[in-house]
Amino acid sequence: MRPAWSLIFFTTMSGLGLGLAGWIVIGLLPLMTVSSLIGVGVLTLFLIGAGLLSSTFHLGHPERAWRALSQWRSSWLSREGVLAAIVMAGLAGWFAAGYLGMIVPLWANIALLVLIYATVYATSMIYASLKTVARWYHPLTPACYLMFAAAGGLLASLALLSLLGLPITAALAQAALVLMLSAWGVKFAWWRVAGMARNQGSIESATGLVGMGAVRPLMPPHTEENYLQHEMGFVVARKHADKLRMIAIGLGGVVPVLVLLMAPASASALAFGLIAHVAGMFVERWLFFAEARHVVTLYYEGAA
Repeated sequence: MRPAWSLIFFTTMSGLGLGLAGWIVIGLLPLMTVSSLIGVGVLTLFLIGAGLLSSTFHLGHPERAWRALSQWRSSWLSREGVLAAIVMAGLAGWFAAGYLGMIVPLWANIALLVLIYATVYATSMIYASLKTVARWYHPLTPACYLMFAAAGGLLASLALLSLLGLPITAALAQAALVLMLSAWGVKFAWWRVAGMARNQGSIESATGLVGMGAVRPLMPPHTEENYLQHEMGFVVARKHADKLRMIAIGLGGVVPVLVLLMAPASASALAFGLIAHVAGMFVERWLFFAEARHVVTLYYEGAA
């Protein structure tokens, strides 16, 4: 499918922001000063909000995006929007409570954490629920989104801890290392298992001529490219995909891992590792869309 930069930005930045928020609400970042509370709060809400706002740019009528919230009973897109709105309101209340010197009860922190990761899950299910895209229709798709949100959020938390002059324990750095390696391990499994998935349909099954030999159309359905071909028939060459996959692994995985191994307490190194991770995730998400093959391409190409 044709990658849309608005959706790539949305899934990457919102996932990072939600992952960061998850570590904040469980107390990983002790925000003891007003400036740190405001700064971290604005950054977290900006990451989530900017990602959500960018997703509307993919719509034909962005001004009508709010109407999608009414379809939460049947649409994962709508559920994601509703959950994201609740999470942002909850986070705003959480930071406001800290600013006023109030102690947020444990049950509220747990509830907010569940809502945060439910939002990430709903985002992943927008794609994982599509039976028409075999590559996405796999249990490892939401696992990848959840793991990368947690790993990226923890890396961002360490960078903020260092910038705020707070100590980073060896156990915390090791936990970030293990989580980052685990996230990419799940992604490798996704590339191998889900990446080999193919749509179950064929021209033969669609025409009811299975077992009677290969079916070939006598004439193309259109004389020039139409909207479906433009959006659903995007093809990335395997050699380019392999190179981009290595770039994604190098920036998104290898660089952060090296930083966590060699300089887990350096603010500049952690910031560099976080920027590299985000860049790698942009490439990974571009491939996520570019390599997907919608079943509708069977009509035009004879294979999907």
